Amino acid sequence: MNKLIKHYVCQECGAQHPRWSGRCDSCNSWNTIIEEIQRSSKSHKANKTSSLRASVQIPEVLSTPIDSTQRIATAIEELDRVLGGGLVRGSVILLGGDPGIGKSTLLLQVASKLNTQLKCFYVTGEEALDQIRLRAQRLHIENSEVYLLAVTNVSDIIQILEKQKTPSLLIVDSIQTVYNDLLDAAPGTVSQVRSSAHELIRFAKVSNTILLLVGHVTKEGTVAGPRVLEHMVDTVLYFEGERANQFRILRSVKNRFGPTSEIGVFQMAQTGLSEVTNPSKMLLAGRSHDAIGSCIFAGIEGSRPMLAEIQALIAPSPFGTPRRSVIGLDGNRLAMILAVLEARCNISLSNRDIFLNVVGGLKISDPAADLAVAAALLSSLFNFPSPQESIIFGEIGLSAEIRTVNYSDIRLKEGFKLGFTKAIISPIRSTNLKLFEELEINIKEVSSLHDLVTIFKNSNTRFDALP
Repeated sequence: MNKLIKHYVCQECGAQHPRWSGRCDSCNSWNTIIEEIQRSSKSHKANKTSSLRASVQIPEVLSTPIDSTQRIATAIEELDRVLGGGLVRGSVILLGGDPGIGKSTLLLQVASKLNTQLKCFYVTGEEALDQIRLRAQRLHIENSEVYLLAVTNVSDIIQILEKQKTPSLLIVDSIQTVYNDLLDAAPGTVSQVRSSAHELIRFAKVSNTILLLVGHVTKEGTVAGPRVLEHMVDTVLYFEGERANQFRILRSVKNRFGPTSEIGVFQMAQTGLSEVTNPSKMLLAGRSHDAIGSCIFAGIEGSRPMLAEIQALIAPSPFGTPRRSVIGLDGNRLAMILAVLEARCNISLSNRDIFLNVVGGLKISDPAADLAVAAALLSSLFNFPSPQESIIFGEIGLSAEIRTVNYSDIRLKEGFKLGFTKAIISPIRSTNLKLFEELEINIKEVSSLHDLVTIFKNSNTRFDALP
């Protein structure tokens, strides 16, 4: 006889409680604990069978050679870059992103690319099969041999796949719509997401199937459901960008088979996602060379150099509390830069509205963007444009010193390749001096933020006047 087991689970963090309460003791969230009922159908015979299955498994030696053919290229170079060279058999990949960002489109394109090499199954819980066929027609991949399933019960999914030939690629869109019938909780709750993901991951590991899971995101931008979901999978990818913008950034935040923080750049078009092989050129297209409050930052995203335009606008505040609006950059980082400018350089900004934007929908987390942000702010404040055809990068310390950053040579080479002839950068390490001498670019090192302020504060001071 099935037993009913009651759990009180927080939908924010997944913590279980012995009884209901208004506030979760683990994450301090209010009104997030709900009652979930689980039907236990395990019998003594089933437990015995499970133990027998575990006993017949043969341990393998660590030094066993690895199959060199286990990594499969997707024929989408930007995706292969993020994955570290391609898909690994038996791996589980979680793809998260805002609604309408292009998650389903990307995975359908991946399945169409691999259908000649692998047997691909696309399981949908959000769309009808005809909707997927219409998308395939729009992408011009309607003749691909991809098998479609509109099933949301995890037991049915595994049972159907076991009756067929074992799939080499399984796409589940999305994990929040899949449910386990042993639980009375609604699909998308913490228990359902955790249980369904566990069953699918176990099936993928046993059958050596590549599993791609689509995950919804919360308003904070993280994958909805328990945090343990990101620990269960091998790779976590996030699709970034604004739906109104044509650029999409695919970022790796966890990868057991490749580098983390690597990015791939795509462009959304009527026929789907296309690769952007030179994102710096695309991001800088259409910029004004003598715009006030604008400068070019030479950053590093993963292992890829990328130039981005940072814009700042400083205006008088009509209200008592000035506004601080930041898009594409950490707001705390901006607050630190403003504090250093005011405390160390006597630049008063406390009574002004400040708006900062990274053009193209790019999100920058590189500390080397500090100097570029300060340059954009000073350019807007003193109504004086940044030096033309120049790139800027460097990290600002709390004492207004400019700290040396990594990969300076790669940043400068990317700027030189795109036609930039000047650079305002942090101090260069002595070991890299020979590399910089080979570049035909006029480099000015600044050791203090005061040197940068001099360029904009005194209109007669030019780039060449810097020490």
